[in-house]
Amino acid sequence: MALPIEDYALIGDTQTAALVGRDGSIDWLCLPRFDSPACFAALLGDPSHGRWLLAPAGEVLRVERRYRQGTLVLETDFHTADGVVQVVDSMPIRHEAPDVVRVVRCLRGRVAMRMELVLRFDFGHVVPWVQRADDGGLTATAGPDAVHLITARPTHGEDFTTIAEFEVEEGDEVPFVLTWYPSHEPVPGPVDGLEATEDTTRWWREWSGRSRFDGAHRNLVQRSLITLKALTYAPTGGIVAAPTTSLPESIGGVRNWDYRYCWVRDATLTLQSLMHAGYTEEARAWRDWLLRAIAGSPEEMQIMYGPAGERRLTELELDWLPGYEGSRPVRIGNAASNQFQLDVFGELMDALMLGRAGGLGFDAPAWRLQVALMAYLERVWDQPDEGIWEVRGARRHFVHSKVMAWVAFDRAIRIAEQFDQGGPVDRWRELRARVHHEVCERGYDAERRTFTQSYGSRGLDAATLMIPLVGFLPPDDERVIGTVEAVQRELFVDGFLLRYDTREADDGLPPGEGAFLPCTFWLADCLVLIGRHDEARALFDRLTGLANDVGLLAEEYDPRLGRLVGNFPQAFTHVGLVNTAMNLDRASASPAEDRAKREGVS
Repeated sequence: MALPIEDYALIGDTQTAALVGRDGSIDWLCLPRFDSPACFAALLGDPSHGRWLLAPAGEVLRVERRYRQGTLVLETDFHTADGVVQVVDSMPIRHEAPDVVRVVRCLRGRVAMRMELVLRFDFGHVVPWVQRADDGGLTATAGPDAVHLITARPTHGEDFTTIAEFEVEEGDEVPFVLTWYPSHEPVPGPVDGLEATEDTTRWWREWSGRSRFDGAHRNLVQRSLITLKALTYAPTGGIVAAPTTSLPESIGGVRNWDYRYCWVRDATLTLQSLMHAGYTEEARAWRDWLLRAIAGSPEEMQIMYGPAGERRLTELELDWLPGYEGSRPVRIGNAASNQFQLDVFGELMDALMLGRAGGLGFDAPAWRLQVALMAYLERVWDQPDEGIWEVRGARRHFVHSKVMAWVAFDRAIRIAEQFDQGGPVDRWRELRARVHHEVCERGYDAERRTFTQSYGSRGLDAATLMIPLVGFLPPDDERVIGTVEAVQRELFVDGFLLRYDTREADDGLPPGEGAFLPCTFWLADCLVLIGRHDEARALFDRLTGLANDVGLLAEEYDPRLGRLVGNFPQAFTHVGLVNTAMNLDRASASPAEDRAKREGVS
């Protein structure tokens, strides 16, 4: 049976990642990178399609876990009647090949342990050939992929599973190392599991030490920043939305998408969080990834790309997998990559302006690319699109899409003026005014005092909360306040916000999904802007209270089930946490006093 999503923790090497369950099982690992088909464990809680269990053989009385401070090194303590054993999980920052290191440490008594390794490639579809290696370990090979297992204890095969049964007593440290490599190449050099664990700890602590954030929620923010770093594909600077695919937005439902890609939609908010925390190098790498990914004909700009900027993200359904708790279909690839979404132009231009203002550098080719993108936007801004939520129904004139088209024209004007760049600024001003007028005329319901999801509709959309956040209207504008209140009134479910009402929206899919956590952070940001600081703080506390025991958040939350849902951990959610925490600190007259007050310090 699948563990709840919140029962997992993340480990990674900034090129790929794994999810480790509270029961000591790694149930998701794509090698050698986030979107690789060499998938070791195909779907959470489905051991027949890949699993690596390392846990006490007998009854476990209690489990406690934590990350080592400032790191992505996970410690899980299993309390048994015979003693306490700790499993330390990490992925060393890559040198030769991707490794997963697991170290069993006996803290007290004498404990019987069991390891079960079920190796499957191609998302659980391919059973590899397993044989003994010259160094005493095991190799498993199928097609282009191979893995090498080094163990400090004997193993045997049983029903296509590699098993080790052993005992540890106080003071023992037993490492296990699993390494992926191309099957046509030699086995990579051996890794000392104990040394690699300590080296990985030092690396992450050095990285965390560069953070400039010292606000009221430092620990939460730092954990989110570490998560963003873990979701970064280091060779290119691209940041994937999540390391997983097809974790459902509603348990048993069909809204199951592959999030192992990089969304242009996330550009500005991600850049803000990295720059404000002092991670200029990561911000520059993300900005440079954006410029490379979108380079080429403006007509071919996509809403998302692969970690290295790949464009062909063909969507497939894996019919041999049952899905997380029966949530089917299981998808790899994402057909939304071919959608037309106006909002990405605004998000891109906003991010590039932010990068210039933040000192990330500027060059003429980048500006020429932006001018070409704006020329294309001039021709298409008045067309309907699929919108930020990637509906699979008919295109519409989404209000958020038009607002972000306005942002694109606005930021183009500001870049030209502030950085003395040439461009058709007068025409951009005219179009900026035209878009603004149209949105206010056709996207606003004066009777209900709110902006709607699309022109002429009555449905609401949490994406309209971006209106004051991007400067389309000032926070004290009655239309902004009315929209915030309407969204709270109609889209709030048990204290959290839906993106929109899927029961009423014609989005091409059956209804049903959880509350969307990034949008709920946007609501907190809006409450800060309109002066409702106490309400914003209460909402922020409620949101962060959803984080699991190691500080991770998914895309959505199901208030009815009291469970995290959607892909996990979600970069967009953690970016929202970082930015809202910073906004709350700025709203405090004295952040230090506010922190002391909240922590009960006099």
